[in-house]
Amino acid sequence: MPETVIVDCRRNLGLPAASDTKIDETLLASLLRRSAGILCPCSRTSLRAALLESLHGLAEDDMELHEIIDAVIEKLIIGGDFLELNDVATVDPAVKGTWVFAAPPSFVLRPDGNVFLTGIVPDQDTFLPPSLASRVVYERFTRVIECKSGENLAEELQKQGLQGLSEDVWLKAPKRETAKNMLDRMERHLTALPPSGSFEGLQVLDPALPVAYYKGRWCSPAKHHNGNFVGRRPQDYGAPIWCFVVVKNGAPVRLLDLPLKKTRWRACDVAWHLQMAIDYCSSAPQLYRRSTGDDRTRFDFFSPLPQWSERRLMIFGCPKPRNGSLISYSLPAVYADQEEKFLQQRLWLSRTEDPK
Repeated sequence: MPETVIVDCRRNLGLPAASDTKIDETLLASLLRRSAGILCPCSRTSLRAALLESLHGLAEDDMELHEIIDAVIEKLIIGGDFLELNDVATVDPAVKGTWVFAAPPSFVLRPDGNVFLTGIVPDQDTFLPPSLASRVVYERFTRVIECKSGENLAEELQKQGLQGLSEDVWLKAPKRETAKNMLDRMERHLTALPPSGSFEGLQVLDPALPVAYYKGRWCSPAKHHNGNFVGRRPQDYGAPIWCFVVVKNGAPVRLLDLPLKKTRWRACDVAWHLQMAIDYCSSAPQLYRRSTGDDRTRFDFFSPLPQWSERRLMIFGCPKPRNGSLISYSLPAVYADQEEKFLQQRLWLSRTEDPK
């Protein structure tokens, strides 16, 4: 029976029993870590394919599972369990730019004394002794150990061979600048390039469409599209390439591929941050919703967040199921004002009660 297989799988991975026998994000995250310990370095596609094959017949909708697995892989990259090529050094000529690697076991000390776990050990489900592994709290795609009174949890983890990552290193972000400065800087790079000529298959993010529905903002350029747009262009092999593009009467005329050379940030992160600047400068900033209950504050987001900004939410809080949003996190109320200030100053987001 599929239900029995899923229950046994959770138990063998050391996960807590679930209220139902569905394949949830917590189980998928653990299975992806296990697969990565065997397969990496490899592509995201290989990881997804291996997991889909092992789960065949256990899920009601394989297409939906396909999309969920892709989303969990992205979260495991943000959370540091997986590293992309720009995060590692390799001399292997066979390694492709789209491959991911298994990160070494590490931890980040949270402000409240708890630790955020990251990393993978090849061919093993856990890198902790039973006394610590039994204390791991799983929140969808993240793992945390709560500190006991008087305990030096960081020291204990270092004795187990885990590397401690400082908050400054883990949360490193681009240099602070205004939205207008960022947009002006990227437009200077764009206008310095020669004409690109036209090409087929371009998709752009339309600033005129509602910011609260990210997927609905993507479209093919039409005759009325004129100006500079964040976009994605097709290539013969691999995922579409993120770009910043000049469009006139619906046709691309000048093209800047992202990210810029000699930058550590992923192409998608640069593109999402640039779109935030475009929206802010167009007087239609991207939105978040804040709600408070008991001693915690929830933030709901309606567009993707750059990796370096979402990591802050992972460290200070925990991921929550979406509530009419694209991304949701719950934070201790004591950190809410600090993080809201960060969202407004570094991502140029605006607070809303009911996004339209």
